[in-house]
Amino acid sequence: MVVIRDRIKELRRVKASDLFPSERNWRTHPKEQVEALEGILSELGYADALLARELPDGSLVLIDGHCRRELTPDQMVPVLVTDLDEDEANKLMTVLDPLAAMAETNTEALGKLLHDVQTDSAGVQAMLDGLAAENGIDLFEPAAEEAPEAQVDRADELQKEWGTATGQLWVIPSRWYKCPECGKIHRRPGDEV
Repeated sequence: MVVIRDRIKELRRVKASDLFPSERNWRTHPKEQVEALEGILSELGYADALLARELPDGSLVLIDGHCRRELTPDQMVPVLVTDLDEDEANKLMTVLDPLAAMAETNTEALGKLLHDVQTDSAGVQAMLDGLAAENGIDLFEPAAEEAPEAQVDRADELQKEWGTATGQLWVIPSRWYKCPECGKIHRRPGDEV
């Protein structure tokens, strides 16, 4: 069995401006990303930790979280403190985002998530709209739901209950709509299916 080292020393709460940015940080943050991050931080708060290495004097140098540091300099933020040396931290900083980008998209699962997620942030909504467009997901259509199992053994009973007959055509309106004011996808009132 391979033993994998745990390089996290502790979770520490630190004032963001007390964290030193890495001089080797190679990522930049376009306006759209900053707006989306501001939106999600304001809606949810911190739900992920920044990542840093500790220097011999106890100061912390960021590996990941530079944009969050800049956006919330006076905030006490959660930081995972590692025992990585400078070379190891540089290696990790180089591969973190590319490793995450290698993940593939389950379009069906993403579509369901996008139909359920709602936001009040224009920046977050723009990011979600872009994600949908990149993956060919139409936010105006309801998320695909599994069709209920046919109840063939109840066909006669259900036909009487619903007043249907062979050869009829029923038009069922969409249960979903996109609000022109807020841009969110909603279920039509009174349509609980």
